[in-house]
Amino acid sequence: MSKELKTGIIAILIVVAFIWGYNFLKGHDVFSPSAREFIVEYNNVGGLTEASLVTINGLKVGQVEDINFNQDPNKKGKLVVRFSLENDIEFSKESIVKIYSPNPLSGSNLAIIPSYEGELAVTLDTLQGEIKAGLLTSIGERLDPLQTKLEKVIVRADTLFSGINKVLNDETITGINSSVTNLAATIYELRQAVKSVNYMVSDNQENIKITLENAKNITGNLNKLADSLTTVNFNQIVQKAENAVDNFNELSKKINSTDGTIGRLISDDDLYNNMTAASKELEQLLRDLKTNPKRYVHFSLFGKKPKEYVPTPPDSLLFIKE
Repeated sequence: MSKELKTGIIAILIVVAFIWGYNFLKGHDVFSPSAREFIVEYNNVGGLTEASLVTINGLKVGQVEDINFNQDPNKKGKLVVRFSLENDIEFSKESIVKIYSPNPLSGSNLAIIPSYEGELAVTLDTLQGEIKAGLLTSIGERLDPLQTKLEKVIVRADTLFSGINKVLNDETITGINSSVTNLAATIYELRQAVKSVNYMVSDNQENIKITLENAKNITGNLNKLADSLTTVNFNQIVQKAENAVDNFNELSKKINSTDGTIGRLISDDDLYNNMTAASKELEQLLRDLKTNPKRYVHFSLFGKKPKEYVPTPPDSLLFIKE
């Protein structure tokens, strides 16, 4: 074999090895069968790059081949991601391709969330895309409201401290010191009062003991009284009271009725008027008898003929005084 032929073969092998190595570093296997390719659109790829992994349930099944802006005028600003699959797994067009970050220090990858409902996806079909928030992004989203609230708290605290500085002038501080001094004096006086009370209690301990014993005796007497009250038959007393009330009600009914004598005296106006008239006539008769006894009794010791009685006018009887 000539030297030139050897040199040509070596050069060809070097070129092939270079092409294979370059594609291998990019994640392409030039000796593998042609892979299926799919397209996904995103508003933001979140750090996704070419040669990023494509996984299904955590298993690597492909890689990202290309990322470019959409050339459609109606979709300006959208990014088109083209990825290939080396695995022959099948899924429907309803599947979702989500951008995720395995950890904060690594780049983003694609995860296919397969769906098996509907029409199966074939090469160059466009699938639905989503972005899963990374750890740092999620923390940042949660910290944003907290940061806003913290800023408001800081502003309010600054306003509060400014107000405190305005209030705490020399005059106010002097007043506070005076109040503290007065409070200390009050506490001292309170302690002295407590000591006096303690001394008073010590001096009158015997009297207090006697008072407590008397209170104990009173309590015992009250307990005895309560025990005696418990033995009283209140039901019998109440029953007797009810019977008395019933008898009184019955008596009232008889008095109010016209059957009895008392009822007739109270209810019969004619009887009342007759009795009143009879009483007046009896009174007049008694007064006339007292004033003119000769009119009713004739008595002569010697048989003398009595004088003829001259009647008194009836009207004058009404004016006779005793």
